[in-house]
Amino acid sequence: MTLRVLEGFTIGITADRRSTEQAELLERRGAVVFHGPTIKTEYLANDEALRSATQEVISRRPDYLVATTGIGVRAWFEAAQAWGLAEHLLGSLAAAKVAARGPKAAAALHTSGLDVWASPDTERLQDVVDRVRAEQLAGKTIAFQHYGERNSVAVDALIDAGADVIEVPIYRWQRPDDVAPARRLAEAVCEGRVDAVTFTSAPAVHNLLALAREAQLDAAVIDAFNCRGGVVAACMGPVCAEAARDRGLEHPIAPARGRLGLLVRTVTEALQPRRQSIRLTGRLVVVQGRAVSIDDQRVDLPDQEGAVFRTLLSRGGAVVSKAGLVRTLGDGVSSHALEATIARLRRRLGPAGQAIRSVRSRGYFLDVEVVEADPT
Repeated sequence: MTLRVLEGFTIGITADRRSTEQAELLERRGAVVFHGPTIKTEYLANDEALRSATQEVISRRPDYLVATTGIGVRAWFEAAQAWGLAEHLLGSLAAAKVAARGPKAAAALHTSGLDVWASPDTERLQDVVDRVRAEQLAGKTIAFQHYGERNSVAVDALIDAGADVIEVPIYRWQRPDDVAPARRLAEAVCEGRVDAVTFTSAPAVHNLLALAREAQLDAAVIDAFNCRGGVVAACMGPVCAEAARDRGLEHPIAPARGRLGLLVRTVTEALQPRRQSIRLTGRLVVVQGRAVSIDDQRVDLPDQEGAVFRTLLSRGGAVVSKAGLVRTLGDGVSSHALEATIARLRRRLGPAGQAIRSVRSRGYFLDVEVVEADPT
């Protein structure tokens, strides 16, 4: 059976919201998911600040609305509905010029019954603010829907242009109550036990590195992301990717649009080049992450046997010393244990196991006959 496109790869997820949906999309492609949420989304439906801001919007009927996220728009109207204020809120915004940061916010506004006046293609909040600032704002009132953290730069820019801004806090991002899973994810990144980590927001990147710093792992985490062939940092969109670069991750990848499906596709495309197709003793062997198939039959290799096989494969037919292979098995492993591991590995690989050759007094090498073009 042909390996699925992400089979053999382990993907870390840092999101809390929609993490189950993301995991299902990745697992459907064969990935193993490591969930280490680095943020917690706290909705403010019971917060007096949100209700007070909503009542102010209703009474003052703003000239503009800046909507930053789809989830924020939906949560705001749901809270207003619970208070019996949804119709009043919609009426107060009916004549406003509505600026949306991206298609998700625009779609939520349409669903709520509001027309979108402006929505820049970039999904950058700065571009939304610049579009609104191009208007004559002196004496105008703007309702500004915050996302997970208050953006004082955007608010101050609108105030400097002469507007009176009503700030509407819908939800906020916090550190998770239990940070142990996120720290375990940071450790897995350092140890090379994950192939990619997904980030759906800038605070998710910041919090992972902050938690790693507390465990004195931040330098190792950044090195793991930045080294060639290392862990892939996959961001939801260009804005998140820019935040990752600002925090030291040199090569984050991101789809042009912030969509969960596009994020999963981007991760898949980034990991597929790591798939190798070789021939060992005439058998077609496909190596993809930690998965191995021989003549389209999946072969499961335990950790130690898999580590030895990948080390031999990475040397491209060159001899690897016994001492070098012992180091791949961890501390306290003897030469005898290595020989036992090699014997088990040969048995698991079946006829292809004969390609593991020993060189007296030196070590072992993998007799790779042919490196083939990737059949996918």
